[in-house]
Amino acid sequence: MKKWLLLISMGALIASLTACGSGEGGNADKPATKEGKTVLTLSLTESTPFYQTLEKKFEEKYPDIDLQIHAYKSMGEQWGPGEFEKYRTATNTAMLSGNGMDIIEVGGLPVKEYVSKGFLLNMNDLLEQDQTLHKDDLQMNILDGLKLNDGVYTIPLGYSLRVLVGNGDMLGKANVTFDDKTWDWKEFQKVSKEVIRKAKENGTPEVYALASYPPEYLFQEMLYENYAAFVEPSAKKALFDSPEFVDLLQQAMKMNDEKIITANEAQPGHQLFSSTPIRSPLDFIDVPYMLFDHPKIMLLPRAGETAQKGARVFTSTQFAIHAKSPAQEEAWKFITFLLSEEAQLLQEREGFSMLKSVNEKLINDLQEKVESGDYKLPNGQPAKVPDEQFNVFKQMVQSADQYVDLDSKVISIASEESMAYFSGQKTAEEVAKLIQNRVTTYLNE
Repeated sequence: MKKWLLLISMGALIASLTACGSGEGGNADKPATKEGKTVLTLSLTESTPFYQTLEKKFEEKYPDIDLQIHAYKSMGEQWGPGEFEKYRTATNTAMLSGNGMDIIEVGGLPVKEYVSKGFLLNMNDLLEQDQTLHKDDLQMNILDGLKLNDGVYTIPLGYSLRVLVGNGDMLGKANVTFDDKTWDWKEFQKVSKEVIRKAKENGTPEVYALASYPPEYLFQEMLYENYAAFVEPSAKKALFDSPEFVDLLQQAMKMNDEKIITANEAQPGHQLFSSTPIRSPLDFIDVPYMLFDHPKIMLLPRAGETAQKGARVFTSTQFAIHAKSPAQEEAWKFITFLLSEEAQLLQEREGFSMLKSVNEKLINDLQEKVESGDYKLPNGQPAKVPDEQFNVFKQMVQSADQYVDLDSKVISIASEESMAYFSGQKTAEEVAKLIQNRVTTYLNE
């Protein structure tokens, strides 16, 4: 039986999406191979070597299950115009008809709509009752952040962080004090002005807090980091006409006017901060230590009185179980396998692990390589990382909890309308009202 199906045509895709059984979950006869194995289907948008390895390892552990992976694209294959929308439509049709794959990779799919229509299984009770999972080792703060209507409908394979990397040499010479665990954008602005002033006094002209950052980019960064302060999806409520949001727009413009940020590139050593994604333990070294000799890794500011916690999180691939799958028991075994140390330690897996112990092991291994001189930066130079930095890395990974389900449509509306302010056509208050009206209409559609 050919297990690795690359569904090139939409006809083949729809056929595979709708040929996986129907009826109430667990009540229908489970599809089986001629050898008597239970067939478990997994829908992916794209195949990678990770899933091939995962399939092999999973079937070794559960020889009575035949995991059949259906991928729409092979690794690196491009999506043509409108092709992903056709994929979404085919998946939606299958879900609506009560058919579909047992396990679904839900990236880019309307998860909230699936949940509201009862298409996805609530895994909350399974997660609580499963004796094979060690809850104290799981990154439960991230799973809790993914909850919809207090239910766990998706499980991520891993996650990444968004942090601010600072020029430790400049910050140290300026002798400014601030706490990145509590600071907001106004303090960021104040700290940046002071460091830039002292750098100029010491003979370093044209220093910027952020380079290649026009005000609209900074505004988007601010909005990403503070999205939860302005949007309450469950209540279908937006707060874009609030003084805090108007202030955010004005702060972005003011930092541009005061040359704290610039749309231009900065000369090497003339940039104070860089907003950076950290997608794996390696990125804690490869990215910051290529930017600065003595980087300082910190949290991005929040807006106003928004409570500060850990770093902002964005998840990698998320999986859901079809609520009408006849193989729910086997599907849950697959989910628990994803969260096992064996799967989380696979080299092909992307992102930080959902297990605290695995993250700690990977960071410890990295520290050993750095201390032995075996670890080289992308430029070929040996990495010089102080031992205490590895404790900073661990603390930042373990405390990461700022997962926010950013709605791309809301972000798009805010970005589009904000340009009228940054181009001088409208006031911040006028733009805020336009964004509020459009987003409110969208949320209540």
